[in-house]
Amino acid sequence: MSKANIFYAQSGGVTSVINASACGVIEAARRSRAVGRVLVGQNGILGALNEELIDTALESKRDIAMLRHTPSGAFGSCRYKLKSVEANRLEYERLIAVFRAHDIGYFFYNGGGDSQDTANKVAQFSQDVGYPVQCIGIPKTVDNDLPFTDTCPGFGSVAKYVAVATEEAGLDVASMAASSTKVFVLEVMGRHAGWIAAAAALAAKSKGDPPHIIILPEVAFDPARFLQKVAQTVAKEGYCVIVASEGAQFEDGRFLAASSGVDAFGHAQLGGVAPTLVEMIKAKLGYKCHWAVSDYLQRAARHIASAVDVAQAYAVGEAAVNLAVAGESGVMVTIERQAGIRYRWRVGKVALSRVANVERKMPKSFITRDGYGITAAGLNYLKPLIQGEDYPPYKEGLPEYVRLKNQLVPKKLPKFKMP
Repeated sequence: MSKANIFYAQSGGVTSVINASACGVIEAARRSRAVGRVLVGQNGILGALNEELIDTALESKRDIAMLRHTPSGAFGSCRYKLKSVEANRLEYERLIAVFRAHDIGYFFYNGGGDSQDTANKVAQFSQDVGYPVQCIGIPKTVDNDLPFTDTCPGFGSVAKYVAVATEEAGLDVASMAASSTKVFVLEVMGRHAGWIAAAAALAAKSKGDPPHIIILPEVAFDPARFLQKVAQTVAKEGYCVIVASEGAQFEDGRFLAASSGVDAFGHAQLGGVAPTLVEMIKAKLGYKCHWAVSDYLQRAARHIASAVDVAQAYAVGEAAVNLAVAGESGVMVTIERQAGIRYRWRVGKVALSRVANVERKMPKSFITRDGYGITAAGLNYLKPLIQGEDYPPYKEGLPEYVRLKNQLVPKKLPKFKMP
């Protein structure tokens, strides 16, 4: 009897360490005698719907190992959310047909909340139609907003990047403030949760160090109070460094900066908080300002990844295989922080039904009373996640990253018309 194959896919915005999770899955599967090949969806779940399956057995041991230090999504990702079974049963039937045709008995989906929701729906549907597929969610999101896991792979490295960028930009602004720029605004990701912006607080090593103001989605934005804080900071420190979440919003829930468009998951397209704040400051206070948007740079910065983050990303991929071999299904791998002064962690699991479509925001105990800073409790949570360096190998002055063959297996089914 042949061994069931694994279907693995990457979903949503990629990170500097999501390929480390893929590496963990593939290497663990190759070591196991209980599973077959690892087939990967080209461009996430779309790869399954279109029957575009990458055969990782054709990749060398060296190239798979290099995934551990290669950023972005080596197999392609997507922003595509399956509707409910009632709304579009055809998509689910297509997935099962593809899984049957290619002897797939395991489905590992590597992504955030929407991805865990997809894995949960597929797990339930496969049971209902008599072709049970063992579905395991592998956490990934720079936003760090998945519940029941202490942190999300991808976040630690973004946190490290933002903290370093804040410290370095702060030194730049401080050196020019006497005769030039007084205010610098850095815009970072974070739709409803301010974890990434909060990480900038790690840059401050002494009182008065930047960031002087952190704008979080969890705290309603008050323009008058904000401008007063900026003016007070410039008067006291000579300059002001601000780190703002893209999801900053007014008390009535309106985003400071949102376009009229939405993404494939139905979320409002965000971006533009930094220039919005700068225009506000220039109009009311008259300071010379500069701003920057870290955008893809923050999530692709593998050259400055956190060693803790890389280790955790690999571990959750490896754990997915181990859980599946042990008979688990309908669960997401988690990271559990252990009690004690020294930071220790281990992998665990939680039911997908508890994770799907639930967002974890910054707790109030992590935010200072004025809403512009991070408490000692918040810093104690964040600090271990950025520890250690895991530099990629360099060649001729640049990081050496892998580009896989990504050869597709032959198709066996008729073409599927996307709804």
